[in-house]
Amino acid sequence: MIYERMPGVVRQAIGAVVALAVAVVAADRARAVEEGFESLFNGTDLAGWKANENPDSWSVKDGEIVCKGPRSHLFYVGADPAKPEEFKNFHLKAEVLTKPVANSGIFIHTAFQPDGWPAQGYEVQVNNSQQDPVRTGSIYNVVKNFTPPAKDDTWFAMDVMVNGKAVGVAVDGRVLFEFVEPDGATGTRKLSRGTFALQAHDPGSEVHYRNIRVKRMP
Repeated sequence: MIYERMPGVVRQAIGAVVALAVAVVAADRARAVEEGFESLFNGTDLAGWKANENPDSWSVKDGEIVCKGPRSHLFYVGADPAKPEEFKNFHLKAEVLTKPVANSGIFIHTAFQPDGWPAQGYEVQVNNSQQDPVRTGSIYNVVKNFTPPAKDDTWFAMDVMVNGKAVGVAVDGRVLFEFVEPDGATGTRKLSRGTFALQAHDPGSEVHYRNIRVKRMP
């Protein structure tokens, strides 16, 4: 065949073009399926994110946000850290991979603070095997799930949906629960509006995040 008689360099170039075309088509299909979602992570660096204490606990490798190290929280601030983006009703999606005995979390309706555990909003737990028995998908100190819905060293999909006073969490397409915040909730640990934050819990915990995106809801 003509292709087989071509020089190796030419065949490699053609292969690269074909691979790129396939990737573009796949990306277009993914965007079509997820119409209305915006990416929060560019896969290259931490642009749009701001770490508080111990920023070295965060890195980007192979298109993934890797958290490993002393306590730190990575807040999504958007294009202007002086005016962080805020979200009220939304559908957040992320792909997550936990290493054995790792603990992490995704905070919602939170706000940047220079140190400590975030005081505003709720934490959706990420923990499949660490000694804390509260497992992935729980709303920490509010809804407790003691059965891990995913395995370590395996990517799983996490969805967090907020609509008014209701919070729903799903893992790999399976809805774990819907929590409805009671009227009259006080303090900062409640639904209001705010941004997202990822948690680096301790030096023994390593968790990877990728393909983080959100759709704002009315």
